Amino acid sequence: MDMFASAIGFFQNGGFFMYPIVVVLAVGLAISLERYFYLSKTSVTNRMVWNKITPYIKAGKFQEAASVTEKSKSAVGQILSYGLYRIKGAARRDDIEKAMEESLMEVMPRLEKRTHYLATFANIATLLGLLGTIIGLIRAFTAVSAANPAEKADLLSASISVAMNTTAFGLMVAIPLLLMHTVLQSKTTEIVDSLEMVAVKFLNAVDECRRGAQKTA
Repeated sequence: MDMFASAIGFFQNGGFFMYPIVVVLAVGLAISLERYFYLSKTSVTNRMVWNKITPYIKAGKFQEAASVTEKSKSAVGQILSYGLYRIKGAARRDDIEKAMEESLMEVMPRLEKRTHYLATFANIATLLGLLGTIIGLIRAFTAVSAANPAEKADLLSASISVAMNTTAFGLMVAIPLLLMHTVLQSKTTEIVDSLEMVAVKFLNAVDECRRGAQKTA
């Protein structure tokens, strides 16, 4: 209870700039949670789709694999759909690879969407905290200049303490947002790397199937 009261007092003493920092925190947390769950779901869905179509690809049943990827809205499904479509035209490996790279370029913006805002929000929170402190200090010195000389030291120290609240709060908001930005970037990089790995495995499987078909013929 004392901690809660202290937090309320800390916030109330910070002044007007505490409120925009709270807004930045709320928006940043909303983006962080939405992106984290989206990327986690994407990672799981990609793995499930890949495991489902791997037997078809290894067996050379590209039509069956295409029927699975066309129904899937996952990132790996979209990329493999492009590759499977190019196979129908008996395309070279380079043609299939280029088609999948094109699809990956379409997928990446969805994976990276809104994540970069977190770094911006962290900077905004820090700057709002500094701005609130500077304005608080200006007001403090203005008030002290007209105060009784005997009270100036106490009044100034109290005013500075209150003014520093916004900087402290701005940093308390900025640090978690930067950490979440790093976590989300890492998850995005892992997904992109897994998609590139899936593309290579797919191309190698196609080459093996074609070599096997040539030997049989």
